[in-house]
Amino acid sequence: MVKIRLRRVGAKKQPYYRIVVADSRYPRDGRFIEEIGTYNPRVEKDDVKVDADKVKEWIAKGAQPTDTVKALLKKNGIL
Repeated sequence: MVKIRLRRVGAKKQPYYRIVVADSRYPRDGRFIEEIGTYNPRVEKDDVKVDADKVKEWIAKGAQPTDTVKALLKKNGIL
């Protein structure tokens, strides 16, 4: 199954995430199909940058967002 999920790329104690489309069998920080956005939880107002067209395209193809990604997308008015 294809999932839209977070991929951690930040240093120790400094999380920074990329929103990626990946097969659910791949490890969290491993191989992915496409990067569609970023998420920085360390700023006052969570910094989320997402390509809305690509998100809608992947969801139309059957990709399932994780709970965290779904909440971020709803918060930004994409879903």
